[in-house]
Amino acid sequence: MQIAENDDFGSEEITLFADLILPVPVAQLFTYRVPRVINPFIKNGARVVVPFGKNRVVTGVVAKIHQTPPTKYQARYIAELLDDEPLVTPYQIELFHWIADYYLCTVGEVLNVALPSGLKITSQSKIQYNPDFEYYDLLTEEEANLLEEIKKYQSLTYEEVEKRVGATNINHIIKSLIGKRAIILFEEVKEKYKPKVLKKVKLNGRFETRENLMELISQLDKFPKQQEIIMSYVSQVPIQNVPYSNRAGLEKSFFTQNDAFSDSALSTLIKKGTLEEFEVTVSRFADVAPDFSEGTNIHLTTAQQRAFDEIITQFQSKDTVLLHGVTGSGKTEVYINLAQQVLASGSQVLFLLPEIALTTQIVVRLKKVFGDKLGIYHSKFSDNERVEVWKGVVSGQFQLVVGVRSAIFLPFDSLGLIIVDEEHESSYKQYDPAPRYHARDVAIVAAQRQQAKVLLGSATPALESYYQALNGRYGFVQLLERYGKANLPEFVLIDTKKERKSKKMKFEFSSVLINELQEALNRNEQSIIFQNRRGYSSYLQCEECGWIGECENCAVSLTYHQKDAELRCHYCGHKEKVPKLCPGCSSTKVRTVGFGTEKLEDQLKIFFPTARIARMDLDTTRAKNAYKEMIEDIEQGNVDILVGTQMISKGLDFENVSTVGVFDADRMIHFPDLRSAERAFQLITQVSGRAGRRADRKGRVLIQTGNPSQKILQKIITNDYIGMYEEEIKERENFKYPPFTRLIKLTVKHFDQTTALQSAQKLTQLLLEKMGEDRVLGPQPPLVERIRNRFLFDILIKLEREKVNFRAAKAFILEKVTDILTDKTLKGTDVTIDVDCL
Repeated sequence: MQIAENDDFGSEEITLFADLILPVPVAQLFTYRVPRVINPFIKNGARVVVPFGKNRVVTGVVAKIHQTPPTKYQARYIAELLDDEPLVTPYQIELFHWIADYYLCTVGEVLNVALPSGLKITSQSKIQYNPDFEYYDLLTEEEANLLEEIKKYQSLTYEEVEKRVGATNINHIIKSLIGKRAIILFEEVKEKYKPKVLKKVKLNGRFETRENLMELISQLDKFPKQQEIIMSYVSQVPIQNVPYSNRAGLEKSFFTQNDAFSDSALSTLIKKGTLEEFEVTVSRFADVAPDFSEGTNIHLTTAQQRAFDEIITQFQSKDTVLLHGVTGSGKTEVYINLAQQVLASGSQVLFLLPEIALTTQIVVRLKKVFGDKLGIYHSKFSDNERVEVWKGVVSGQFQLVVGVRSAIFLPFDSLGLIIVDEEHESSYKQYDPAPRYHARDVAIVAAQRQQAKVLLGSATPALESYYQALNGRYGFVQLLERYGKANLPEFVLIDTKKERKSKKMKFEFSSVLINELQEALNRNEQSIIFQNRRGYSSYLQCEECGWIGECENCAVSLTYHQKDAELRCHYCGHKEKVPKLCPGCSSTKVRTVGFGTEKLEDQLKIFFPTARIARMDLDTTRAKNAYKEMIEDIEQGNVDILVGTQMISKGLDFENVSTVGVFDADRMIHFPDLRSAERAFQLITQVSGRAGRRADRKGRVLIQTGNPSQKILQKIITNDYIGMYEEEIKERENFKYPPFTRLIKLTVKHFDQTTALQSAQKLTQLLLEKMGEDRVLGPQPPLVERIRNRFLFDILIKLEREKVNFRAAKAFILEKVTDILTDKTLKGTDVTIDVDCL
């Protein structure tokens, strides 16, 4: 519903105002006046289009309707109401405000991330003739000609005007016409979402009878191409046996995309009225699994049934339950049974996964059980597809949604259960842009607001989650038996130092690993190689002068990608061609240093020239269906060895994988990070769990390391999660780290290094005055101290859970950050706030 700026008429005499959430980083709601013509229709949660600033139009969401005008400014009118029924629920609006408050950002930033792009409008400047213009004698010949062209059409864009007149650089003429009021410039607002429309054809209804149809076919004897189309239509649509089937027609593409049919013959039949062309709106998710069966039962093993029953019991007294199930224990079957029970009660289910790659396999399984009740939501989907899921949740079409972290923003209004699979995964944390939220934590809050339950599942739970479970805040259930009596894999630690001394290493591969891969190939079994670094090699270096290729925008070396002959920055996306000579000394001795998945893939092709080798990382899975196609290839046995990053380490179920090789374990363990030991345990355990998932074969996991005696490796190979937890939790308590404290990281940024440091030092001093040295650490440069040409300094704040008023502390931090941002001597400084940063 579109309204003019001065449209203030109607039967309603009450003047209404609406507080709107706008997708801008400003810490307030904006009050607009509601045109009286839409007073009866506007509702909280509806989208509206409003002018913002001088020339912008934006999509806002109505948060509150009232009768109080703003006191500090004149309220502008809402330009357009987009929704007859709200697409944002009251629960969502409450949740948006909670996220903004907790993560110290604005509610507009939350809305900007939460709302799919397809639900936001775009604006485009258009030109139209001014019917009140009379002063033609003031126009030049060029202006008069252009005006005559514009008069022929209702409205045109700049580009359309240029095409119509066959000229370029007409801006000066348009500007002059605007000045003389001969034309009007306006913003046309368009909604991005477009439903999927299918073009179809059907026989004219008079040909549905046998007699008329036979007569038609006979009449077309002289036109064999037209006759062939009619005969093919009848063979596809059984109108003789089922006459009403003609109403559904046949997709037009059946004829247009087949070279056997003539396009001109089809057009002639449509023009004559023999075939009728029509359109239908269809769902983009109409491809339900063919073997879907309503009410399919998943048969649980004794161990799974026990875990299921314990979860139900725990939910009687706890809102959140942690399921600690070893890799391959069949947690998904337990999830499905729980989801079936919740859906049967009339409530909704949200199933969160950390990686898009995981949705590919699990969606196939879920569709067999839930059919078209299932929606899928992640960033590889187009804007239109995500909008369809959003609207499907509002309408009740999708009662179960599987998605990655952004799915937590969907408009559920009767949630019964949120499942957070692989809850330990760092992928659930958003780092940029704001809000820098953690989907697991937001899920718990969202569930509380709708009286829903949360199930956290993992083979290697986050230390915080395990701590909460052991201390009674969460319910706790264990599933320690692999599905189908399969055994946990056998671990082998390979000492790469010894291998190198005895000259058994071949490139990056130990002789032990090569032999094991060969044996797996001989047995027609599959293998996985895990290296958590993509690209060919870490960087290029000159052997003569020591030059290293570095990013011009960031303080980091450029990663070499051999396939595209490029050096790439994995922080800002900067790309460079590989230099033929050293840029420093013109030497030809420029060599690769380190290795990534691309290099391992190339080396494997040398060792095993007849093997089918594939690579799964960010570079090979950018296309929408790349994950699906690759996983299908692996499942169908078309891949012998898969090389990949952490996206292959969790949740994927390939029953023919018997061998897993792990590279760079030492780099994971010694990475300078609080969680390095925990994450190394999680990553290696998760990727190891891909091996030996069949009862008739025991998998083997080979870990290459320079120091096999490291304590964390010993805990990994004995699957001693509790031992790892006990050591790490003691260290966390001694040094006051989570779960005993909350951490907030402030990152100060500026294009000038000196100003960045001054800003960070001043902010630190402001914080120290009230918070003390034990709580404020820094400032110090991070590992990568310059990104996108801005210098960075980090300040880490520790807040004890029991002693500190968290809300008051955050308010104080925000106040001091604002002091820095408004300090004119530090102009250009930016500060990002990351609550629960680690």
